[in-house]
Amino acid sequence: MPPLASGIENRPYAFALRDKLYVIGFLLGSGLLLFLGHNLLPQARVLLTWGLSFGGATAAAVLGVLLYRLQLQLKASRHELARREVELRIANEVQQALFPHHLPSDGGIEFSAICVPSSGISGDYYDVLKLPDGRTIFAIADISGKGVSAAIIMANVQAMLRVLAASALEPREVCRKLNDHLYEVTDASKFATFFYAEWNPSERRLRYVNAGHNAPLLLGDGRQERLEVGGMPLGMFLAAEFRTGAVCLKPGDTLVLYSDGITEAASKAGEEFGEERLEGLVKSLCGRPLAEIQENILTRVRQWSAGVPEDDMTLMIARATTLPGDRHSTVQQEGT
Repeated sequence: MPPLASGIENRPYAFALRDKLYVIGFLLGSGLLLFLGHNLLPQARVLLTWGLSFGGATAAAVLGVLLYRLQLQLKASRHELARREVELRIANEVQQALFPHHLPSDGGIEFSAICVPSSGISGDYYDVLKLPDGRTIFAIADISGKGVSAAIIMANVQAMLRVLAASALEPREVCRKLNDHLYEVTDASKFATFFYAEWNPSERRLRYVNAGHNAPLLLGDGRQERLEVGGMPLGMFLAAEFRTGAVCLKPGDTLVLYSDGITEAASKAGEEFGEERLEGLVKSLCGRPLAEIQENILTRVRQWSAGVPEDDMTLMIARATTLPGDRHSTVQQEGT
């Protein structure tokens, strides 16, 4: 790719040199024509004919130069567009490789997840990681901005999270360290809404931090909750503090995590899909396989917006499964 980029960058200089040579050639030719016909200038009819011929030839020459230059510029633009498309395709392939390809279905919890970019490269992020000690870590995030810059931050969050998750830190400590890291490596306009959860199958307990993200919806048999405990989005302030929330899950309890590309998808009339509509849809589908719930939600959102999504859409669904010694308790909240 570098030789192509270098060649494209040097083309404007080639255009300028070639244009100068052509113009000089046409001027010399016109001057020669003027010199050869100077004896005929006193004759009015000949002067008129010669003047029209001279003017027409000069205009045609200038037009030819302009058309030739436009053709070269169009070729250069096509090369540049092709180069950028290749770069975006490579960036998209690299980003897709960062998403987990095999979601765990044992350990008392199962998953289904998808990210639908709005413009080829996504600023959304999700991850699921089963640790050697039996715990399962999962997260979803929405990076401010779009395109390559958001994707770079997304990759940074993914790498940092996997290092921190393996260190057995409390969820609030994981988020605190992620926050300070993002604050140090990004400018003031960049931040990330983030939801981080740690599932412990032996206790059937989910501990989590919601750092300014859309509150995941937890539904079960007669149960409906929003997981809101946490703090502000990551990267906004140095040394921000976070709280850890905790909830015990019974088999069949379903947790729906999503980015705002789902709920803020707008109809032609400008009405957003909204959390209430999403909640009602999930309730009607709650007992079905996770992949079916996921597909139904995405289909309804696409139908609602009737077009290409304006924002990245990320959806993760988790469901508690059966384990020996199941117990259920109410929502708890750990101190800071």
